[in-house]
This record gives sequence, C-alpha cells and structure tokens, in this order.
Amino acid sequence: MNLIPVVVSGGTIGAGLALLIRELLQPQPALGPALKRSAPASLTMPEANVGREEVWGRWLLGRLERLPGIRIPTTNLALLGQGPGAFMLKKTALAALGLLCPVIATIPWLVAGVSLPFYIPTGVGLLIAALLFITPNLAVRDQAKRAREEFAHALSAYLDLVALKRAADAGPSEALEKAAEVGEGWPFLYLQSALRRARLEKIPPYQALAELSAEYDLPVLTDVADIMRGSATDGAAVYKALRARTAALNAELLADQAAEANAASEKMTAPGALLAILVMLLMAFPAVIRMLTV
Repeated sequence: MNLIPVVVSGGTIGAGLALLIRELLQPQPALGPALKRSAPASLTMPEANVGREEVWGRWLLGRLERLPGIRIPTTNLALLGQGPGAFMLKKTALAALGLLCPVIATIPWLVAGVSLPFYIPTGVGLLIAALLFITPNLAVRDQAKRAREEFAHALSAYLDLVALKRAADAGPSEALEKAAEVGEGWPFLYLQSALRRARLEKIPPYQALAELSAEYDLPVLTDVADIMRGSATDGAAVYKALRARTAALNAELLADQAAEANAASEKMTAPGALLAILVMLLMAFPAVIRMLTV
C-alpha cells in the first residue's frame, strides 16, 4: 500500500488542528510589538511599509467585502494594531484549509477501495470551513476585550497621576501631558500620541481624548475627557472628581476580576465531580468484581 497519501492527509489534518488550537488558545501578545503600537489610527503606516500579507489581504477584501456575512471588526483590529487585509487573508486561508481537510482525509479510504458519497466530504468541508472562517473574529473579539481591560487598569493609574498634577496647580493640558509621559505601556503611548496631536492641531486635549475614546471604543476614557472639559481654575475640585472616578473604576475592575474568578471556579466544578466519581468507581470495582465472581 502506498503510504504517501496517508502521510500527506495526516500532516494536513494535523496542521489544520494546530492552527485551530492556536486561534482558540489566544496567546498573550508579545511585549515588543505591543509597546510599538501608536495612536490614533489616522497616523497610518505608509503604503511602502505595509507587508505583503496586508497588500494581498486588501486585494482580497476589496472583492469579498460585499458578500453577505463578511464582517471586519475594524475598531478591534485598530486597537490591536492589526490590519484588515492580513485579518481577511487569515480568514480565507483557514476557510480553504477547512474545505481541503475532509477531501484529503478521504484519500486513504479511496486507496483502500472504500468509496464515499461525494456529498459527505463536501458537507463536512463546508461546515469546517464555516467554523474556521469565524474563528479569527472570535479571537480578535476576545483579544480586544483583554486589551480594553488592560487599558482600564492603566487609566486608573493615569487618573491618579493627573489628579496629583492638578492638585499641584498644573494646568489641564500640562497635567494630562505630564501624567501620560510617566508610563511606558501601550495605553500610555496611545494617550501620548493623542495629546501630542492635540498640541500640534491646536485643539483642546479633552477633545483629543474624546476622539480617541470614540475611535477605539474606550468608554472609560470618556469620563476623563468630560472631567477635564469641565475643569476650571480650582484644582481641588478637579482633584476630588478624578479621585472619585479612580475609586469607582478600581471598584469596577475588582468586581470584574471577582466575576471572572467565580466563573473559572464554576468551570472546575464539573471536572472535580467527574474525578470524584471515577475515584469511587475505582475503589468499588474490586468489591463488585468479587461479588459477581462468587
């Protein structure tokens, strides 16, 4: 028997499963690329620096974007520093792999002389392709959710710094810019870029923060813009408002973390109960066998 088709089909199926597991596991982004993110999205990368995957993906997106069911999460992709072209190319590659896997998996059956109806691999391939096609959307949604949570944690520290600057009689613009210069994570890079653009375009800094919040769907940043919009010469009043918002934000973050911990604990209940049942069955197995053989 020729083993080449079996090896090829097994390797293809293994590669597809590896890609699927990689998308489902949703690994944490590397620190280096995360720190290199810049904001806002209007400061896009020059066309000459766009990778080949992005170029091919944009060409593909221009021809498929009008089809029903094609949804590109542009806001989440911009927040994560990813391009829509590369995202579309990944979706298409996974869908194509899903279509090919069942077809290649039938090769060993054909070699063995077993014929299958054509609609079986076709239907299974379409189902796998549809599942793999929406997998990147789910992965990007979860990654964007974690990124917004990370931004909320950074903003809590940023609010404290702005409050301290305002308590020290710093102006609204100076307080926002000096506080943003302290941090080095990607949320602070977003804030620094927005405030730098506000200074260059001669617009109020709270307007730049509001635009940044709307552009990347960061509702926690809207409160900072509203507080600084209503700031006057009385730094103490703004200090109290900022500290109150910091306390409320910290309470929200702690509540979310507690909810996630409870959900994780509930997920462990079923495996623990199953393990207890298996242990009891193993302990009772010798006695049951002895009773049956007597």
